[in-house]
Amino acid sequence: MEGSTTVSKKTEGLSTVSRTDSEAAPAVTLMEDAVEKIRSLLEEDGRTDLKLRVYVTGGGCAGFQYNFAFDEREEEDDFSIESGGVTVVIDSRSLPFLAGAQIRYEEDLNGARFVVVNPNAASTCSCGSSFSTCSQSEEQAEAHDHGD
Repeated sequence: MEGSTTVSKKTEGLSTVSRTDSEAAPAVTLMEDAVEKIRSLLEEDGRTDLKLRVYVTGGGCAGFQYNFAFDEREEEDDFSIESGGVTVVIDSRSLPFLAGAQIRYEEDLNGARFVVVNPNAASTCSCGSSFSTCSQSEEQAEAHDHGD
């Protein structure tokens, strides 16, 4: 994706990323609680060079699932969010599923985890780690209507 650039800006404790080229997608927002947890995990391991990769794969009980992994590399087509000394990267295939989403960190009775608040999700499973999209729901309904 030559010619595309990533712009990071910090506003009131939030960091967002957006593209400046003609294929601009709505921003992904990294919330301060996620920034603090990422920083804490990296410092515990003594690996402040790592980036948190957020990506979407097929699977889970709702059709797609969120995945989080620390990564040393940033690929050429990755989008990056930098805030508070940490970097989150999202691959170009996952970005459309995450456009407009917020990445948070929560600790509650269900445990501690990164959470994606995603406006693209038509439905989510009860654990919150998988989701379906409107287009996926429409495709499933259409297949059902045609007896597929």
